[in-house]
Amino acid sequence: MTWSIVAHDPATGAFAVAVATKAFAVGASCPFVRAGAGAVSTQSFTNRYLAPAILGALERGLPPDAAIESALAGDTGSGVRQVHAVDRHGRTAAWTGRNCVPWCGSLAAPCVSVAGNMLAGEPTIAATLTAWLAAPDLPMPERLMTAMEAGEAAGGDRRGRQSAAMKLVTTEDFPDLDLRVDDHAQPLPELRRLLEIWRRERAPGLAMAPRKADPSGFIDLEAIEAGWVAHGLDLRFRR
Repeated sequence: MTWSIVAHDPATGAFAVAVATKAFAVGASCPFVRAGAGAVSTQSFTNRYLAPAILGALERGLPPDAAIESALAGDTGSGVRQVHAVDRHGRTAAWTGRNCVPWCGSLAAPCVSVAGNMLAGEPTIAATLTAWLAAPDLPMPERLMTAMEAGEAAGGDRRGRQSAAMKLVTTEDFPDLDLRVDDHAQPLPELRRLLEIWRRERAPGLAMAPRKADPSGFIDLEAIEAGWVAHGLDLRFRR
């Protein structure tokens, strides 16, 4: 029903997930990231409790295969689950239950895993992984986007298109990037459009936002207002 890529960037410590499907609001149920721990996508007949359990195990130092095994141990529906993960060491693991709908499976390389079910065929995940590996110089969000677009071009979800999402975390307890296309005829092009807006309007301000290294963030109002004026904003509303 879905395919996704989970990835880790050792240079920045970032973890990210990108996912697409022919189902409503995939971003609400499949992608999970945790700073310093890992990235997980839980899909097929999605069990959202699996991802936090896996991330908790990764945080404690378990390798991804053991983390996934421990999370699934209490799930009597494991035969219809698909889940994959990457940890801070770049290790990956994936589970595809025996009752997941074909085509279903996964591929991996260091620091990246791609998995999917109810796909047009294996080329969907193969093209996704190949595109990721071919673009090491791209920023991580754009690299994920390029990989997902390649998977779509290779067949994607065999039922069609409806939603897509991307989530990325670096150092904080919340994502730096959290984009969702919940219901759209062309979800990946729409996700690309939102990513371009994020890159232009949101990404530049992340370094000034409250964060662990600076809990209050940048709050010099004179400097902030000078920037607004430089961009043509009328500040008469402050009087």
